Amino acid sequence: MGFRVLELFSGIGGMHYAFKYAQLDGNIVAAMDVNTVANAVYNFALNCHVKTRNIQSLSEKEVSKLGATMLLMSPPCQPHTRQGLQRDTEDKRSDALTHLCTLIPQCETLQYILMENVKGFECSQARNQFVEALEKAGFYWREFILTPTQFNVPNTRYRYYCIARKTKDFAFAGGKIWEEMPESPSTEQSVSQISAILEDNVSCEYLVPDDVLTKRVLVMDIIHPTQNRSMCFTKGYTHYTEGTGSAFTPLSKEESHRIFELVKEIDNNNQDTSSSSEDVRQRRLDLLRQIKLRYFTPREVARLMSFPEEFAFPPETTNRQKYRLLGNSINVKVVGELIKLLIATKQ
Repeated sequence: MGFRVLELFSGIGGMHYAFKYAQLDGNIVAAMDVNTVANAVYNFALNCHVKTRNIQSLSEKEVSKLGATMLLMSPPCQPHTRQGLQRDTEDKRSDALTHLCTLIPQCETLQYILMENVKGFECSQARNQFVEALEKAGFYWREFILTPTQFNVPNTRYRYYCIARKTKDFAFAGGKIWEEMPESPSTEQSVSQISAILEDNVSCEYLVPDDVLTKRVLVMDIIHPTQNRSMCFTKGYTHYTEGTGSAFTPLSKEESHRIFELVKEIDNNNQDTSSSSEDVRQRRLDLLRQIKLRYFTPREVARLMSFPEEFAFPPETTNRQKYRLLGNSINVKVVGELIKLLIATKQ
């Protein structure tokens, strides 16, 4: 008999794809989220129904009726993010996880749990509450802080993970937060170049607008084709410039550096002038346009999040919505590898 998976805070189906990635026998018996836009994407991409409902309304009776043996979830991270107020369990968005912490010890069918959250969750009261619930329910558990670059994916996205199971203890040590997969090869794998995830013939709509080029280009994280990294993409990508994700140029690092040096020369020659002439501003903008700087497309971001090629958004989904939904999702490959570890009999 295969695993019967309950997917909570299901978003656009990242956990569903991770379970498929792990190639286990079983199926998703229910998926739930309050976000109707995310649910529409989930339904379209996976051709299965996701329930639009508040997790606080979930009962032990429902979980037992579903016969759920595995729980996969990524609760709201906003109560624990560096940019937020970090109100932890006092934040209303923590209420669903608090409810689940009371529910887990009552759900006797559950044998396996995987939870993902933002880095920083490991220091929270919500984490302590979650671990107490696992111990009360008789789970063995392990914690991790991992990033996709450790899995040959050219994207940095440090996240907290906890895996737990009742069947038997894990063969690797507890009492610590693992920052790599246990018994991972000592020699690091080479990370793929960013060129491996690029789309062909990208529309000019993804070019960085002139006003952003003029005012904010110097704070942008710019990636070149041969580089094997990109920064974490957040829900604010393209809407905010700094700290929300990388931008791409098809130029080499040397060529773009040459152009930036010319821009710097213009800036230095005009720094004592109260207002640059229109001619100077235009020459500076013309140089910056030569970099051909653009945003990564939603498909490219999805690839960096390890979503499979068959993943797709409904036609009515706007780019802004796509970036927000991807920024709130998980890395499929990282979670898929952790699901394999969760159910492994030998480590």
